[in-house]
Amino acid sequence: MIYAAVLVAVVAALLATSIFRALKLKSHEDFMVADRGLSAVVLVFTLLCSWIGAGSLFGGAEFAYHQGLAALWMPAGGWVGLILIYLVAPRARAFAQYTVPDLLETRYSPLARILGTICIIVSYTAIVSYQFQGGGRILKLAFGVSQTSGTVVLAVFVIVFTAMAGMSSVAYTDLVIGIIVTVGCLLALPAMLAHVGGWNTVRSALPASHFQVKGTMTWLEIMGYFFPTLTLMIGNQSTYQKFFSARSERDARLSVLGWVCGTMVLETIIVLLAIVGGVLFRPVVQSGKLPAWGIIPYTARHGLIPWAGAIFLGAIFAKVISTGNNFLFSPATSVVHDVFQRFLWKRAGDRSLMLLSRAVVIFLGLIALAQAFQPSILATSVYAYDVYGAGITPAIIAAFFWKRATPAGGLGSIFAGTVVAVFWKVMGFHFPMIFPALAASLAALIGISYATRPPTHEQWQPFFRKEPL
Repeated sequence: MIYAAVLVAVVAALLATSIFRALKLKSHEDFMVADRGLSAVVLVFTLLCSWIGAGSLFGGAEFAYHQGLAALWMPAGGWVGLILIYLVAPRARAFAQYTVPDLLETRYSPLARILGTICIIVSYTAIVSYQFQGGGRILKLAFGVSQTSGTVVLAVFVIVFTAMAGMSSVAYTDLVIGIIVTVGCLLALPAMLAHVGGWNTVRSALPASHFQVKGTMTWLEIMGYFFPTLTLMIGNQSTYQKFFSARSERDARLSVLGWVCGTMVLETIIVLLAIVGGVLFRPVVQSGKLPAWGIIPYTARHGLIPWAGAIFLGAIFAKVISTGNNFLFSPATSVVHDVFQRFLWKRAGDRSLMLLSRAVVIFLGLIALAQAFQPSILATSVYAYDVYGAGITPAIIAAFFWKRATPAGGLGSIFAGTVVAVFWKVMGFHFPMIFPALAASLAALIGISYATRPPTHEQWQPFFRKEPL
């Protein structure tokens, strides 16, 4: 079967890339930041691949199925966040550390490093969990296995790829995946439109609200999707690790320009694919046989001619693996570098650290797998974005742009934002959690900073270096 053959070819290509990069590893620094040698071109693809994953392909599709073009409000938060990222990128590369908790300790305190690591683990294992879930759906479509079996198999793929060669594997695997995804999306959209009878057919088959700015949502609901994506984009540890891995400050900034273009095009295409797929297979979703979040891979399998559908399904599968790699690798490096190497095992050698890193990847992968059976990928993704966006992003932005932020203020911000977001989830409140969590984080950051002694020049100076472009 062509679908299964393409998926096998994708896995083989990614495995070959990982093995090749693993054989080139020389040190733990190679594992964590690819020896700080990534060019702008490689960075563009790895940034794009780490951002657009199951959250877009499955959660975004679920959103688009119900709300139409108004679903673009969710990725639009990321597009706005890229404006700030453009300003931060060269400073982040000039700082040249390994993880976001490195940044938090340098600017605030060792305790901020630990709290930041906890926040990253909570948020990123949730993000990895729905990559596993989405990949399981693809394996079910291609091979006929159960959803549970497919999810477990996909989890093994991701864990193995991530553990093999670290950032080097992630970045160069993303280069391959970025090409596959771009080709797959560009082929799929016109083919699906032709199948359904053109855009006029799509418009006539759906309610007018699917083509309005707000859909059927209130502005409060819209902002409840916009701000989580905005705050995650600005503070995303995976992004900062890529900048720390850049060859230069110039490469870091140039990569953001390519990332802006790629993200806007691909995320818009994904929303359009979900809308068209919803027209083709709405009865299947309404019957309960297909969850709304699975509309894009289902359309690839059943709504396109076999060769085009196989390429597109392979692209989706590759994208899920890529995002899983990125968001599993990131908390693993935090655990090893920010906890073990910093506080528990200071004299560990390169070989020991690489072995430990691989063991932590496996452990965190299993934690993510345990979370991989949630009913809504959209709800899980928004929760993960909220935890990270409220818990860490305000402290990161303050580090680069507000000299008055104090160690106590940063610490209070991380603690308040994370605790309120998790509490909101546990209590099951329906009001968007990003607003109370972000408000608590900002109130703690600003209030405590003004109530405590200003930071010293040595504390803020590393974040305000002006580097030549």
